[in-house]
Amino acid sequence: MLEKRVELEGMKVVEIEKCRNDIKKLREEMASRNNSSFLEENKKLVPRRDVPSYPKYHLSQETVEALRQPTFDVWQWEPNEMLTCLEHMYHDLGLIRDFNINPVTLKRWLLCIHDNYRNNPFHNFRHCFCVSQMMYSMVRLCSLQEKFTQIDILILMTAAVCHDLDHPGYNNMYQINARTELAVRYNDISPLENHHCAIAFHIFSQPHANMFAHFDPDTFKQIRQGTITLILATDMARHGEILDSFKQKVDIFDFSNEDHLTCLKMVLIKCCDISNEVRPMEVAEPWVDCLLEEYFMQSDREKAEGLPVAPFMDREKVTKPTAQIGFIKFVLIPMFETVMKLFPQMEEVMVQPLRESRDRYEELKQIDDAMNEVQKKKSENLTMGKKK
Repeated sequence: MLEKRVELEGMKVVEIEKCRNDIKKLREEMASRNNSSFLEENKKLVPRRDVPSYPKYHLSQETVEALRQPTFDVWQWEPNEMLTCLEHMYHDLGLIRDFNINPVTLKRWLLCIHDNYRNNPFHNFRHCFCVSQMMYSMVRLCSLQEKFTQIDILILMTAAVCHDLDHPGYNNMYQINARTELAVRYNDISPLENHHCAIAFHIFSQPHANMFAHFDPDTFKQIRQGTITLILATDMARHGEILDSFKQKVDIFDFSNEDHLTCLKMVLIKCCDISNEVRPMEVAEPWVDCLLEEYFMQSDREKAEGLPVAPFMDREKVTKPTAQIGFIKFVLIPMFETVMKLFPQMEEVMVQPLRESRDRYEELKQIDDAMNEVQKKKSENLTMGKKK
């Protein structure tokens, strides 16, 4: 029975590989359409002074409803459509109305955001959109506008949009071990996250992309500090520290306590940043391929430069199931289950999919192990046959 199943799974692997190649080809075609180099300094951080000209995508009612759900398929959309969806989120949450933000400035800002995400396999503009859409869906699902002020909602959304700006595709450990300019500039303390913050507020310093230009100094200071706090919280090196702090508060959580609220906002952006496995399998799985592709690029470079290589990034040691099982079991589920104590409505639509994803990857690992065992026996039999 197991051998038959292994054979069937082997056939599935061929089909999955074909699908993966199709996705890669499509991604390359999309990248070729956008010829602008993310590394050309004269094209970075330059807002449009005219009315932004990206083709307006008119959201259907079906898309508007789907956009509010964690199940939203983020792979269907071209960049101009993602920009329109982000624009819609700011309007739908009442942020443009309540803060009297110029809609044209919002468009210019979003275009500038798009232009300052690099074309990495994982940390790219689609990831920005993915994280922002998950934040938007959590605001809706958990009725966060009843718990937070509109300034807090503005901070949550803006931090999500900006959280990986100009990510170079190589993580903090690489920056520190390679002694890059970012690591030196930020003294090895969250160099990437500090850089994302710096780029975000460099963009806001451009008059025609500054949504907050008309805000009073105290309000702007609050938004700036709040956004920086949340982006810095996305450094996974601080995961244990932040989650432990939240666990100490969750059973006595006080929505009138500013420290409690800040801690919750930090955990919310962390949830959104690493939320891919919450989504349906067909949406989540391509992200694993993208992340491993980026990891392997880094580990190959680390080997070439004689730098330490993390086992979970080494193409010779990691598989998709082994990469995901521990992450889902020991990072995602504990964090989401802790937030679920405040928002029980998360269980069905966010936590249960994580448990199902864990079970699926554990089953895939068993199949991988069985296939490896079959291959091992074939090799042993072949060796023995040659000796005879």
